[in-house]
Amino acid sequence: MPKKPMDAAAFDEIAQKFRALGEPLRLRILQRLLDGEQSVGALAQSLESSSANISKHVSVLSDAGFVTRRKEGTTVLCRVADPLVPKLCELMCERVVHEAERNLARARQRFG
Repeated sequence: MPKKPMDAAAFDEIAQKFRALGEPLRLRILQRLLDGEQSVGALAQSLESSSANISKHVSVLSDAGFVTRRKEGTTVLCRVADPLVPKLCELMCERVVHEAERNLARARQRFG
């Protein structure tokens, strides 16, 4: 059965999700959160950033549905919310490795 074409609103939502992933620090945050729930403070320390900056990026990831946040006292804890995030990261990492291997093979052919 052919797929029904998506409407403009669906494309806008997809673009918003890609924009949320378009910042390297947000990808690093997701990578850390794949290991389990972490506080904004712990993320800031491990990623060598400020808590305010991490909080801003976590907010974008949360708005896109990739992570959730919860408060425990004065601590904000974050975790991956979308079960597809690990697969999405794996697919893109595999793609980058494949491209790097292909580029290396081309360089070896050109320069011996």
